[in-house]
Amino acid sequence: MTKKQLAAMSVERLKAEYPDALCSLNYSDPFQLLIATRLSAQCTDARVNIVTPDLFKRFPTAEAFAKAELGEVEELIKTCGLYKTKAKDLIGIGKGITENFGGRVPDTIEELLTLPGVGRKTANLVLGDVYKKPAVVTDTHFIRIVNRIGLTVSKEPFKVETELKKLLPPEESNDFCHRTVLHGRAVCTARKAYCENCVLNDICKKVNVK
Repeated sequence: MTKKQLAAMSVERLKAEYPDALCSLNYSDPFQLLIATRLSAQCTDARVNIVTPDLFKRFPTAEAFAKAELGEVEELIKTCGLYKTKAKDLIGIGKGITENFGGRVPDTIEELLTLPGVGRKTANLVLGDVYKKPAVVTDTHFIRIVNRIGLTVSKEPFKVETELKKLLPPEESNDFCHRTVLHGRAVCTARKAYCENCVLNDICKKVNVK
């Protein structure tokens, strides 16, 4: 079986197992997703979803963040971890979008990467979920699972992104990333892979390597 065939089978099986391929972060517009994703670095999505309602009530737009006091933002996001760096980035993101993009979240990875604290993982999530462009979001669950399956041997996010873009059907790539996150939380966890419950167990390199 080629890697492309393996990728196609993995896509179809995870689609059947997790038909609702939804981002676990709560948001109501592109800017909120961008902010929530920045907050999610080294923090659980569940914790971010607890913090963002009050944050977005106080700062509902990019312009509001651009004018925010650093200390107030820090206080609102304190439980997300690395809050001092994140608070500076959130204000910087607000200023960047307001001053350089007319208040609209940009729709190219090159433009998104100009914003403070926005890396390829965040940019790809926004491109895929908001603008419905082909995207590969290389979070820790995704990297772990595609390595275990045998689609890559790399742990470096950009290399994994590049390799998987060549293997995944473009129209399926973003949803496949969401499904691997769900699978990584429920079955193929970092602590233990529950292979007996896995829909990929008969094609998985981890299980079938001799």
